[in-house]
Amino acid sequence: MQQQYPDATVEVWAQDEHRIGLHPVNRLMWVPLGEQPIARVNWKYQWLWLVGFVHPTTGETYWWIVPLLNHEVFTRVLEDFAEHFGLGKRKRVILAVDQAAFHTSNKVRVPEGVHLLFLPPTSPELQPAERLWPLTNEAVANRSFANLDELEAATAHRCRVLLKRRDLIRGLTNFYWWAEAVG
Repeated sequence: MQQQYPDATVEVWAQDEHRIGLHPVNRLMWVPLGEQPIARVNWKYQWLWLVGFVHPTTGETYWWIVPLLNHEVFTRVLEDFAEHFGLGKRKRVILAVDQAAFHTSNKVRVPEGVHLLFLPPTSPELQPAERLWPLTNEAVANRSFANLDELEAATAHRCRVLLKRRDLIRGLTNFYWWAEAVG
């Protein structure tokens, strides 16, 4: 990519999405000996999608929360990502994504400056952005939300916190082979 665009800055990012909903994320917890833990559960099957971008080399993240995901929404998210980071002729991003149907659709319009790099099928262990989800789940684990607005508010707050935790993010996502490959 750098040879193809010698005057441009080239970065390598990763992107993934995570479904969150009113159906709870349960985790083990400590309770006094002899007491039964009680967890409130909202069994409604209503969902949001958390879209996460990560630059593993620096730990920088970028987030979207959307009500659904398809090729149209993915295109809009890519357009916003490109605009936010000033991508174009002088700055380019190679974006590692999985092969979800809305990523590979020929209806996706990839903005200038973004170059999709498709990871092998069924290989989440290769996707640095997969490591974001345990961190985002901390805000919703063992909690019951009355509606999607409450869930979105808690998730958005957690994402704002993670924007400032670059060292933590870099430590989780900058795999040794990633650093060697993009270095």
